[in-house]
Amino acid sequence: MTNIPFPETSRSSHDDAVVCVWSLEAQLGEGPVWSAADDAFYFVDILGHALHRYRPSDGERRSWTAPRRPCFLVPAQDGGLICGMEDGLYLFDPKEGRKHLIMPIEADRPGTRLNDAHIDGMGRLWFGTMDDAEKNPIGSLYSLDRTLSLRRHHNGYTISNGPVVSPDGQTLYHCDSAEGTIYAFDLDGDGALHNRRVFARIEAEGQAPDGLAMDEAGTVWAGVWGGGRLERFRADGTRLDPVMLPARNVTKAAFGGSDRRTLFITTACKGLSEAEIARQPLNGGVFCLRVDTPGLEQGVMILPELTPDVEN
Repeated sequence: MTNIPFPETSRSSHDDAVVCVWSLEAQLGEGPVWSAADDAFYFVDILGHALHRYRPSDGERRSWTAPRRPCFLVPAQDGGLICGMEDGLYLFDPKEGRKHLIMPIEADRPGTRLNDAHIDGMGRLWFGTMDDAEKNPIGSLYSLDRTLSLRRHHNGYTISNGPVVSPDGQTLYHCDSAEGTIYAFDLDGDGALHNRRVFARIEAEGQAPDGLAMDEAGTVWAGVWGGGRLERFRADGTRLDPVMLPARNVTKAAFGGSDRRTLFITTACKGLSEAEIARQPLNGGVFCLRVDTPGLEQGVMILPELTPDVEN
């Protein structure tokens, strides 16, 4: 596979249509998200302290260095992005390359860091924290509304991942990767979660569910760490055929493009030996795939006027 732009005119949902668009050897590629304002995908390399942008229309690639570990990116108004870094939420302006603090998260818990995130159809930001050592269940699941009211919904997660909300807005899916489990919650109109239950498990040794994505049919797409694939589940939990990738640590997928049918997939080199990377040299690369069913429209968070301190 070669590094090439991925045109939206390509129409195939077969596994052999997976294309590597950026073989950047990310240590921990994560958090892909589509920005309609930039007509581009953004993602992070957590361990590489980097924010990245890839534009499918012309293959443009751009990167920014982060002052601390960035964990996710999600769109805000006016083309900005909310960046979850290890210690809190920041507003990132890709035009100026500036980042400034919105609010710290779990400043009283130095052993945790932020991880994955999603904006639902109501404009709420959902995100989790995790044990930085990946050993103890000290992470939590949060939401943040447009008034910047922070709400902790659930705790006891070792490696919080996901989250994502169903097309009807009534179900939230969320992972604990350390347990190999994807959970489902009932989500009410006020943003409260109820009735946590097991939705699916990844039980193979050395494999775990990572980030989640959602299409218009309600299919949950789960990256499989250590498994070299995306798993797909119907809303009733039925497992569909997986999408295989030439990289072992598949972290997350995100839908984008003008028709939301370009699937963008991040992977990671973390934990792999030199021999394993030699066998699969595209580990840590970024991949694209054209699919038949569009993803959900990407939510955008509308923030109140902020006057935080600016960080370069």
